[in-house]
Amino acid sequence: MNIAKNMEIIFIAALALASATSLVNAAALQRHRAASPAVLHLEPAVPMTVVTITGKRLKAAQKAQLGT
Repeated sequence: MNIAKNMEIIFIAALALASATSLVNAAALQRHRAASPAVLHLEPAVPMTVVTITGKRLKAAQKAQLGT
């Protein structure tokens, strides 16, 4: 019965705890990123291979004949 009466306080306490945890985690990530900058190794520009497949769709009778 006491839990039902204090549900608002329990919710606000859980929300505050989750918010504080996320803020501490974000601050730690920012310090980590600032301490060790990422070095990007870019590959030389290579043209991307593009494959184009053209063909007609099979009709129901043709699909049945192939067994698919």
